[in-house]
Amino acid sequence: MKNNFETSLAAVLHHEGGFVNHPSDPGGMTNLGCTKAVWEEWVGHPVNESDMRNLKPSDVAPLYKAKYWDKVKGDDLPAGLDYAVFDAAINSGPGRAAKWLQEVVGVTADGSIGPGTMKAVQSFNGDLVAAYMAKRLGFLQSLTNWKTFGKGWGRRVDDVAAAAGAMTNQTLA
Repeated sequence: MKNNFETSLAAVLHHEGGFVNHPSDPGGMTNLGCTKAVWEEWVGHPVNESDMRNLKPSDVAPLYKAKYWDKVKGDDLPAGLDYAVFDAAINSGPGRAAKWLQEVVGVTADGSIGPGTMKAVQSFNGDLVAAYMAKRLGFLQSLTNWKTFGKGWGRRVDDVAAAAGAMTNQTLA
């Protein structure tokens, strides 16, 4: 939904937290959910640990808008679903997040949200946020590092589902 980016970004950053460099995390050095590799690609040059530790929300916001929110058509998705798909895009990649949505609504899962996907979203009969979050959780549970990170991932999925559901309900009231 247009104008829901800032709210969604704040919610994502709450879950992502600050600087981490867990040896079992394939993302490696990360701050505010942004990996070192993604940040280097965005700024066009190598960065060090100090650079990563000093990232601020205002630094990563343009990156998240362009590489994640816009890629999953956040402005065009219904309120609540926009946040759910955006959060999944940051956590698992925009292509995968789009494919999950396409699988849930029953269209070809090519990873690019277009008119066909949007039409299927609009005509979906049921709780689309709940169905989407179930698809996301199933994927996370299939990962080999679920034992290490599963408790936190499961809590995040539950929190995102609740917040996305509240956003959806606010627009219907």
